[in-house]
Amino acid sequence: MIETDIELLKGIANQLRIHSITATTAAGSGHPTSCCSAADIVAALFFGHMKYDAKNPHFYNNDRFILSKGHAAPLLYAAWAENGFVPASELANLRKFTSDLEGHPTPRLAFTDVATGSLGQGLGVGVGMALAARQDKLDYNTYVLMGDGEIAEGAVWEAASLAGFYKLSNLIAIVDANRLGQSQATAFGHDIGIYVKRFEAFGWRVETLDDGHDLEEIMEVLSGVGLDERPLAIIAKTYKGAGVSFLQDKDGWHGKPLNQEEAAKAIAELQPTAKSGLGVAIPAPTALPAPALEAPASYPAISYTLGDQVATREAYGTALARIGEVDPRINALDGDTKNSTYAEKFFKKFPNRSTECFIAEQNLVAVAVGFSTRGHVPFASTFATFFTRAADQIRVAGISNANLKLVGSHVGVSIGEDGPSQMALEDLALMRAIVGSTVLYPGDAVATEKLIEQMAVAKGVCFLRTSRPKTPVIYGNDEKFPIGGAKVLREGSKVTVVAAGVTLFEALKAADTLKAAGVNITVIDAYSIKPLAKGVILAAAKKTGNTVITVEDHYVEGGLGDAVAGELSCEGVKVHKLAVNGLPRSGHAAELLAHFGIDAAAIVKQVKSL
Repeated sequence: MIETDIELLKGIANQLRIHSITATTAAGSGHPTSCCSAADIVAALFFGHMKYDAKNPHFYNNDRFILSKGHAAPLLYAAWAENGFVPASELANLRKFTSDLEGHPTPRLAFTDVATGSLGQGLGVGVGMALAARQDKLDYNTYVLMGDGEIAEGAVWEAASLAGFYKLSNLIAIVDANRLGQSQATAFGHDIGIYVKRFEAFGWRVETLDDGHDLEEIMEVLSGVGLDERPLAIIAKTYKGAGVSFLQDKDGWHGKPLNQEEAAKAIAELQPTAKSGLGVAIPAPTALPAPALEAPASYPAISYTLGDQVATREAYGTALARIGEVDPRINALDGDTKNSTYAEKFFKKFPNRSTECFIAEQNLVAVAVGFSTRGHVPFASTFATFFTRAADQIRVAGISNANLKLVGSHVGVSIGEDGPSQMALEDLALMRAIVGSTVLYPGDAVATEKLIEQMAVAKGVCFLRTSRPKTPVIYGNDEKFPIGGAKVLREGSKVTVVAAGVTLFEALKAADTLKAAGVNITVIDAYSIKPLAKGVILAAAKKTGNTVITVEDHYVEGGLGDAVAGELSCEGVKVHKLAVNGLPRSGHAAELLAHFGIDAAAIVKQVKSL
């Protein structure tokens, strides 16, 4: 950079500070001091270093930027206003209901790939983006701006470990070490040497900015991006509120906007050297071939024989490998459980589209979200109970409208001897609560394979629950399983029994037992739990005295029973829930199903009592 360019960047940085202060003052809330500490770094990235098309934020080979410290959103909005994409006048509408410039970034904005603000998630998403670039043979870099406060999050170090393992030289983590957290100083303050040692221990190349506001130093460090095969961490010593004398490095200003008088005083300090970024030449991205990521017209046929004993977890692996043959969008990720989830079938067949994330489920989900932002369709699998560790990543994926596919195995007490720590009994409740989610629970191999196809073409966060025990194939290979559907497998006039997964077969056994005693019941396979086939279940209930029994291998709270009751209680239908109550223990699957009253005998007993 020539001297005039550095001076221009300094001026742009101050203009970004002015925008951040003006917007948060107009909003009456926000984090102006957190914006000020990173303004010089953002100015250098957006107006002197990153390669991107400012008119087309979605261009496939743009450098990617993730604001992991999402509370500094006004700074991000200011950068896109100064490059001309956002009208500067719109900044005054920060945090208003009528504006997409929300308090923290969300993908309502074209230049925001993922929602941020729940700290510690940005680096994991960045790992997914960097892996996608490598897979797609593109040369964009992914930059993740983090605060030093969020470095306390364990998810950051899960991501750092994986990035070092895979030698992601196209991933750059920038730590805005401004020393001050929300309520007090951060754990290590300005002792940035601690962060250096930690990133180095995970296999990163580390550079420090002793003055994170020195544009010449910032640009010099950025010029070394991609020098070797390691990911790069830049630890910048900065000051909260930098550039404004009465704010800089002062306690008590986190999340506090300036009033009109204070804002005018701050702007008076910044205005004399502020410069606009409009018209500044931004380096153009390389015009490499775009990745071919199109959904196929159809998927290869399946071939099962009625009565075959196949675990749905195994059918998942078979399905993923099958559709992967014709769908280049499909990626598989797993958390060192692929020989149990059967994702290994895909891993062996398509190693270049497979990512082992090891035992780090928060990062597993974040990496999958990163892949999804680049047009891939990631299927992430592990034991369903371990997805609860990543509840926040899944929740934020919902806010991001991420095209994320999760498959959880080893559900319920039916896994048997492994005991309660391995039994997913809360997963349906968690996944149903995610905004816009789809929750599926197939009973046999055919349903599993067809629902995997549905997940691949559906949008949003989808969760499919697979079982450990082998179950018989009961559906023909041509059977269709639309999301939001259900199957009526037995029809009777006494009671409607709604089940899914392993309890479906207990319900069918109960139906046969009751039929022999002259009692005919309706049995419904509710393979789609969200959205639920309300019409199918309600129609059956009306024929059986508005009485429904739900039976599920899940805790009573938040699962299938609550889904059915929530839909049908307003229709005057009585729903009786059979589910797992109390703490399970190790044992044979059959005795556990019996103990918790969700086996065929328990269903028969409940029907007779009604």
